[in-house]
Amino acid sequence: MSTPRRGIWIILKKKQDGRNDDNVKLTCLGCWGAYPAGGSANSSFLLEEEQFYLLVDCGSGVLSQLGKVIPIESLSALILSHYHHDHVADIGCLQYAMLIQNQLGKRDKPLPIYAHGEGENLFHTLSYKHYTEARRIFAEQAIQIGPWKVEFCPTRHTAYCLAVKFTGNNHTLVYTADTGWSDELIDFAKGADTMICESSLYKDQKDLVQGHMTAAEAGELAEKAGVKQLILTHFPHYGNQQELQEQAEEVFSGSVELAKEQKIWIFGNTLL
Repeated sequence: MSTPRRGIWIILKKKQDGRNDDNVKLTCLGCWGAYPAGGSANSSFLLEEEQFYLLVDCGSGVLSQLGKVIPIESLSALILSHYHHDHVADIGCLQYAMLIQNQLGKRDKPLPIYAHGEGENLFHTLSYKHYTEARRIFAEQAIQIGPWKVEFCPTRHTAYCLAVKFTGNNHTLVYTADTGWSDELIDFAKGADTMICESSLYKDQKDLVQGHMTAAEAGELAEKAGVKQLILTHFPHYGNQQELQEQAEEVFSGSVELAKEQKIWIFGNTLL
């Protein structure tokens, strides 16, 4: 019998009905920092396991991209890393969407929105009548969201921001959100299967923008944490993105990929 092969995540073994609920499906909804390029979206991901759909951040254009993947009424929960506009801009529209789906009889429960209550304290705006419900998260407390144990780590950013670690049945995924270099994130991401890491800057721009990392630093972080796979996101609107991947690959020995709208990764106990 062949052994699982690291760094390549292609599902060949499924249940007879064509699904394998032990697998984790990750879909990129957007990859841009600050504002989305035309027809695109800010950095955001949809995580799916056991038919539970968790949206990670909800910036500009995300709702439009989400509708290409699942019916909006199927969304199970949303988790926010912080309150900068490029991570929350579509919240109001999402709340209206939940209202309308309720009126149409397609939902009968509020959508849980998990977020911290620090800084500008916009937490209270996440609850909207009985259509969305704010649920507070804390750096020192692990919680359960659907099938995942979820843990948090403060990042080095210009606003209070939390990196998030999802531990499911067969896969551990870390989302750094927005951050400058952080030794704490090395320990937080230690041994994870996949890390989604911001790469807002090119190598020669190190320390140019407070609270953000270069692609080379993302690669170094992944290498020191011993993760198996690195996905780069939160891109700048200039330069050649391929250079970001190459700069991360110079210092990271695992697999490096660029996030892209509607790109899908499937992880699980797969025999190749």
